[in-house]
Amino acid sequence: MPQEFSIIELLRNASWVVQAVVLLLLGVSVTSWAAILRKIFAIRRVKRLTDAFEREFWSGGNLQELYQVALQRARDGSPMERIFASGMREFAKLRERRIAQPDALLDGARRAMRAAYQRELDALEVNLSFLGSVGSVSPYVGLFGTVWGIMHAFTGLASMTQVTLATVAPAIAEALVATAIGLFAAIPAVLAYNRFAHDIDRLANRLETFIEEFSNILHRNAGATPH
Repeated sequence: MPQEFSIIELLRNASWVVQAVVLLLLGVSVTSWAAILRKIFAIRRVKRLTDAFEREFWSGGNLQELYQVALQRARDGSPMERIFASGMREFAKLRERRIAQPDALLDGARRAMRAAYQRELDALEVNLSFLGSVGSVSPYVGLFGTVWGIMHAFTGLASMTQVTLATVAPAIAEALVATAIGLFAAIPAVLAYNRFAHDIDRLANRLETFIEEFSNILHRNAGATPH
């Protein structure tokens, strides 16, 4: 490829609007890749911790001992572990208040677990809307730069008496770079958004299933409470 048709040379010869659009898209692309990498490691960590807690929970150990451990690693534990701790905490508080009705105990614990579940889900979805916005908006931003660049190119060609493909091609290529950069920013963001949304949905289903299963256990314990 001739030197004058390299991307660097094309951007150097482009209008300032196209250059600004390309710089904006490159900045967005770098930011989205940073968010993608953070989210990859975060979801892997959550899956690993959730698997470990599920094995520990269903191993048949004492719930009170498991609760004490969950309190000690509240910040470093899995979302499922924090949901479990929220349910146990509320269940214990209600029993301390001499509430003996099983339905009242269970409803309080379920509300606490649902509130914790929503907090955990919000934490898992951090940066997800940003990736969705990058994937949907970046192509249009790049298209704006392309349209502006083509308008600028045609304005410059209007003063020429003879226009050939050789004179038109560089200007059009300069404008099309913005669209290419827009797609470069959008495609990874869309793929990552879809993948993360799928992973978070699966984690959310696991957490909801745990809430139901743990509620059954609490209901049996509440029913054993002496009146």
